[in-house]
Amino acid sequence: MTIETILGAIVIGAIIGALGRLVLPGRQPIGWLLTIVVGIVAALIGTAIAQVLGVATTDGIDWIELVLQVVLAVVGVGLVAGLRGRTRV
Repeated sequence: MTIETILGAIVIGAIIGALGRLVLPGRQPIGWLLTIVVGIVAALIGTAIAQVLGVATTDGIDWIELVLQVVLAVVGVGLVAGLRGRTRV
């Protein structure tokens, strides 16, 4: 694992997490770091699901994979925000 791979995962995670927060209505009580973590996890799981489903890898943007990743980020942000919202008093 190289520095480029780690930085790439952080950048992609930030983008996917931010898109997930934008799609999810309302305000989410989570910070940017947690959003990036959720985005990274959503990107990894979305890529794995796309590979299992046989989605072809293209030279450009893999739209089906991107949609899977953003949907997973929406679910992840919603779950994390719900859990964090319950623990706050």
